[in-house]
Amino acid sequence: MFSDLRPTDVLAAAERIRPWIVRTPLVRSDALTAIAGGDVYLKLENRQTTGSFKLRGALNVIASLAPEVRDCGVVASSAGNHGMGVAFAAKQFGVDAKIFVPSTTPAVKRDGITSLGASIDTSQPHYDAAMEAAIAYAREHGATFINPCAGSELLAGQGTIALEILSELPNLETLVVNVGGGGLVGGCASLIRAVSPGTTIAGAQSDQTAAMALSLSAGRVVEIDNAPTLAEGLAGQIDEYALDIGQHALDVIATVTEDDIADAIAWLWAEHGERVEGAGACGVAAVRRQKVTIAAPAVVVVSGGNIDPNRFDGIVNKR
Repeated sequence: MFSDLRPTDVLAAAERIRPWIVRTPLVRSDALTAIAGGDVYLKLENRQTTGSFKLRGALNVIASLAPEVRDCGVVASSAGNHGMGVAFAAKQFGVDAKIFVPSTTPAVKRDGITSLGASIDTSQPHYDAAMEAAIAYAREHGATFINPCAGSELLAGQGTIALEILSELPNLETLVVNVGGGGLVGGCASLIRAVSPGTTIAGAQSDQTAAMALSLSAGRVVEIDNAPTLAEGLAGQIDEYALDIGQHALDVIATVTEDDIADAIAWLWAEHGERVEGAGACGVAAVRRQKVTIAAPAVVVVSGGNIDPNRFDGIVNKR
């Protein structure tokens, strides 16, 4: 499972995906530094190509497929960002891609997927139903299903974020990561646990998407309701694979309210000029509300920036 992933897998992924990704900035936040009492930096994956870290894992998966497997096409389920990552990666390799997203997926993400040449299915009411439909479609058509949160190649690609962070900040004390199904934190932890074992890894998620937090507390997979949330990118259930990631990768996990997330979106714009979606802002919300105790130097991963303009304007103009 997660423990089988090696640092060398992350290094190999970094070389494999280098032609297509952006090395995103690591920016010091004066305001978060004041809260923490030591240097806090933002890893701005909202500036990544396709607007999210998800591209890293998607590229590594498709680049690793044998040509005859690629010829059969790929299928993914997504809240939006993974779908855009898969669509972009598929386009680079000339692969047919079909993406299943919930009917509630923001237009900016739906349009991003189709603009990259993938076909899209929006018939399912929520994330988990979209995943079930995608798996069934892939099985029926002999295509490869690319899980948004699991698989060694996917996690290794996401782990390249930690590789970039440690290359600039080798004395990293705390990493704060937004958590949904565990792909990002699992990939980062596969490297950090091996080369920087003293680093604390903290997770953050909405209290409306708290499958990981509740499952870790219970010591078993806990099912949650599919509730509306600003952090739709973190929505959905987790499985035993994801729980294994959480148990090995996270030292602590915090949940934040929808108001906390909205405040963080507005704050990131006012303080740093960064347009960030709800799922990308949870870690910042947790630090601002002091839901996690961090030792410095620390990095908060801002994992995505794909937010509909009307939603963004509504949040910013109210605060």
